[in-house]
Amino acid sequence: MTHNLTELLSKIFGFEEFKGNQKEIIQSLLAGHDTFVLMPTGSGKSLCYQLPALIMEGTAIIVSPLIALMKNQVDALRETTGSNDIAHVLNSSLNKAQLDQVYHDVSAGETKLLYVAPESLGKAENIEFFRQVKISFFAIDEAHCISEWGHDFRPEYRKIRPVVDEIGRRPIIALTATATPKVEHDIRKNLGILDGKIFKSSFNRPNLYYSVEKKGEDVNARIIRFIRKRPNKSGIIYCMSREKVMNLSKLLQMNGIKALPYHAGLDAKERSANQDAFLSEECRVIVATIAFGMGIDKPDVRYVIHYDMPKSLEGYYQETGRAGRDGGEGYCLAFYNEKDIQKLENFMQGKPIAEQEIGRQL
Repeated sequence: MTHNLTELLSKIFGFEEFKGNQKEIIQSLLAGHDTFVLMPTGSGKSLCYQLPALIMEGTAIIVSPLIALMKNQVDALRETTGSNDIAHVLNSSLNKAQLDQVYHDVSAGETKLLYVAPESLGKAENIEFFRQVKISFFAIDEAHCISEWGHDFRPEYRKIRPVVDEIGRRPIIALTATATPKVEHDIRKNLGILDGKIFKSSFNRPNLYYSVEKKGEDVNARIIRFIRKRPNKSGIIYCMSREKVMNLSKLLQMNGIKALPYHAGLDAKERSANQDAFLSEECRVIVATIAFGMGIDKPDVRYVIHYDMPKSLEGYYQETGRAGRDGGEGYCLAFYNEKDIQKLENFMQGKPIAEQEIGRQL
């Protein structure tokens, strides 16, 4: 079964050509191979499973860790294809009527991509349902969540492979933007795709400028000056604590900067509204904990500021990688001081010894 992939890319997504090794990855999946993809943030990972899902028979199951990320991608796909049934989300936020609609559209063969939280994938009633429908493949997004050596470990990710076996074995594609060799091996071993095809892209982003400065008493004033020098430019500021997020966003607002907070403690409605305001440019700056930004598709973020030291180098790479996704310039500014290191060490107290060891290495 041959497809003119470039023609389909243009017709469905409006792009004239593939980036990097997107085409080879898609061909690997279409040929039924298990596939591991290591690709920097912003180089078009999601296209690697979206296009094959639209081509292949059946429904692709996309396992993703964040509800905001799923909603973002589903909305974009519906808009691109002009169909509301083409993509759905299956997670704990749905009510009974919405759930029935999802089941109906998948059973009818209307839905090509079903975004599922890892917890929902393993529910008995969902496993039973998936066994009765045609599944094209499984895509595991943010696959570094599988590894205890990763910067964003989630235990429920380690249960994905047994669930896939229960549903019925189909090709698996695992995608991540951050993985050391150890994390990569852990992902492939845990998913049982050690024999799969491997694709890795260069991680050099020449359009990003990195700067690290010592944090002084005047840090807030410096950030305000920095933002004012870039009027009408979008940026993200990462803070370690929710309290800091709230205080800094208020301070920026008081100084006439359109800023909004984003962290896991806000209710879902407010988080979603703030994210949408940022995407639609009603607000220029999002002040956030690291919960923000996984899979946020805003290509013209011009700067990423780390108010506090990032938790790990991997995490830092991924967070700063949200700048300049359109190929335009991105300024990455990080502030550091000794207190931040102490805070990070305090976070690890009381955790299992193995986890503390991993944390120190990261």
